[in-house]
Amino acid sequence: MAAGTPAAGSPAAVRPLRTDPAEARRGSRRGALRRVLALPLVLGLTVLLPAFVTLRQGAGLRDQAYWLQLVLTVYAGARLSAMILGRHRKLLQGTFWLFVYMAMGIAPLAQAVMGKYPVPVAGSRSDLALAVGLVLVACAAFDAGALLVRPGVRPTARTVFRPATVARRRLAVLVALAFAGSGLFVAKLGGLGVFFASRMEITQSIGNSGVGDGGSQAGTAMLRGFGTVPALLALMVVTRWLITSPRARRRPLPWLTLAALAGLNAIVNNPISNPRYWFLTVLLALLFTVFPQSPAMYRAALSLGVAAAVLIFPFADRFRYDSANTPAAARTSSVLDPLVLKDYDQMAMFANTITYADAGNGHTYGRQLTGSALFFVPRSVWTAKPRDTGVMVSEWMAAANTNRSSPLWAELWLDFGAVGMVAGFGLIGWVAARVDRRYAHRVVRAGPASILTLAVPLVAGYSFILLRGPLLQASGRIAIAVLCLALITTLRPERWRQLH
Repeated sequence: MAAGTPAAGSPAAVRPLRTDPAEARRGSRRGALRRVLALPLVLGLTVLLPAFVTLRQGAGLRDQAYWLQLVLTVYAGARLSAMILGRHRKLLQGTFWLFVYMAMGIAPLAQAVMGKYPVPVAGSRSDLALAVGLVLVACAAFDAGALLVRPGVRPTARTVFRPATVARRRLAVLVALAFAGSGLFVAKLGGLGVFFASRMEITQSIGNSGVGDGGSQAGTAMLRGFGTVPALLALMVVTRWLITSPRARRRPLPWLTLAALAGLNAIVNNPISNPRYWFLTVLLALLFTVFPQSPAMYRAALSLGVAAAVLIFPFADRFRYDSANTPAAARTSSVLDPLVLKDYDQMAMFANTITYADAGNGHTYGRQLTGSALFFVPRSVWTAKPRDTGVMVSEWMAAANTNRSSPLWAELWLDFGAVGMVAGFGLIGWVAARVDRRYAHRVVRAGPASILTLAVPLVAGYSFILLRGPLLQASGRIAIAVLCLALITTLRPERWRQLH
């Protein structure tokens, strides 16, 4: 250790961050803006929007499930407001509360008021009330886990020792993998035209390709994953490289690579041929990559996310079908009607999962999670491989449509019971707060080579898919993203090895 360098963990090594006068003035202006926005934002999310929903005429019962749902909505609205108005950008925690507010708060509240649910609730009202109560407790556990992380403290020398960075030469390998994977994806589906038709046609083309023969979805997941994820991640790396590196901006090759990758993503990651949650991942990941230090963009993304979830997200379902097969539900023009249709079935499916377990099926004690982790193993090899949780519960209900969500609350509860679910969300909150804290520190100082500043925006966007579930469907792309990040990561400090 060099002379005069404080030891890791000592009081000198753990101290508040210092800012220059210009940064202090900017912080003062941002603080004044937060104070101006605070009251209307908090009132809007915790009072006005819930009141707008609850004051509508509907056939729903005002019972225990309804009041618990109202409490959960107000709580999630208060926490989302805190994320938007906070001094620091908290990408993982912010996207968590955005999902909870809309998918587990406002939408189920509208369903409770209207007495309509996207999927039939198979059990009693007590099962629905239990589901809402468990979500509320799990959200409190998430907050408790986040509170265990000390805010506003500089990471120790040990924390920032040898940060993971992008290996310069391996970036070329990732770009080549992106074009190879997407090219194979396009070839298997029969050409470019199918990517601009509808999601229904994409699904039919994948079925006709023979990749998922034998009832296994592993091949389909691998094809979709390698066709879309490397292209997105390569675009993020090159974009950040050009934003943060004056040297790269003076060279033509990075610009040509960016243009080629943007065109590739316009084909394989467009909103027409992809599920809306995946396109939301693409949008948020690129947004936070292009504007990593912008508090205004972070707050706008969370604030406008609420409006988009009500006004845009449900209506984008028309991309699923061609014009001849668009159902009436997708053609609705009402503002609140989409909240009681199929997009937001998470709370109802959690209640159905509770009923499914209580009907004699019991808990799975980690079996579903194991199946999700080993998603790549085909069923021809693992004949007893667990099925998708949403499909399994839907088939037990004898539902005509088994393509249903299984939110993370339901996945953890079915595997580990109430105690395991609460502990799991406490751990998730602790990890999210630690990563958000480290990201806020690194994004200000990191150059184009930081893996953390690439991984966090990607995970923040993908968290909507992980939280919505089922985990088995969500595992493919996140596993491929981890492999791609591992491919381009180096821990060696030599500058010539890193992207700069």
